[in-house]
Amino acid sequence: MPVVKASNNTLTIPGCGEEFTGEFTFVQAADCQLGMEWSCEGSWGYGQGNGTEVGYDQATWEHEKRWCRSFVKMVNEIDPVFAIMCGDLLDAWPHKWPETRERQKTDFYEIFNQLKVPLLCVCGNHDVGNSPTPQTVDRYRSDFGDDWYSFVCRGLFGIVINSQYYEDSSGVGELAREHEEWLEIQLARAKDYTHSVVFQHIPWFLKDPNEGKVYYNFPIEFRTKMLRKFVDAGITKIFCGHFHKNAGGWFENCEVVVTSAVGLQQGGDRNGFRLVTVGRETISHKYVELEGIDEQ
Repeated sequence: MPVVKASNNTLTIPGCGEEFTGEFTFVQAADCQLGMEWSCEGSWGYGQGNGTEVGYDQATWEHEKRWCRSFVKMVNEIDPVFAIMCGDLLDAWPHKWPETRERQKTDFYEIFNQLKVPLLCVCGNHDVGNSPTPQTVDRYRSDFGDDWYSFVCRGLFGIVINSQYYEDSSGVGELAREHEEWLEIQLARAKDYTHSVVFQHIPWFLKDPNEGKVYYNFPIEFRTKMLRKFVDAGITKIFCGHFHKNAGGWFENCEVVVTSAVGLQQGGDRNGFRLVTVGRETISHKYVELEGIDEQ
């Protein structure tokens, strides 16, 4: 089944009604990031480790293609209602390596179009740049659909946001304002559903809501303001990626779930995804490691 693209800031999952009809599962993943292994050091002996993009126009990403194919195979066997990839779909910066990015996009679609369930996409920093511009956002939307949207699936209300607007909106001020106005409208709807959750790329925090600012989270004052807004709206889970390690924690009754990468690892976890079970009263989840990831 092809990747499902959002338009007009909404998305309809094929074959998925709005009412809760019983327990179901979905898969949350992040950072398939085709091409990262070329320039970044990773765990388990993968990655070039030189920390540069020298020769990136000739980059290859055979390991990441294998990991993504393993993901597709396993998800097809599980047969969840849908899967969602929480950012950094590709590695090449859109403003710097457009031709390499185009090759990565071709491979992304070739692999993920083999899924038998719908795949939803979330925008990450590598998808629009650390400092997004209207041009990089437009390219993302052309390639993968809207960068913010909502959907309803069997009583689950999903709010997909573009966390990069919170990281650096200096070049996209108007888009960031539109994003925030739209988010307020979505949060006002959240309590109308059995469960309401958020999907984004950058986590609000990694392990502790009071931890200091690092590259992988947001400043504590802004973080607390946003988490308070989500809790007051009835959001119970916020699913993220970006860290290339598993992490997460709680802010009151809202859990921030940080899922490690389908792609290159940068910690002690193995490549994998999160299997999420949605019941009438609760949402539970477990991390599932990919199979056959070290096969040559």
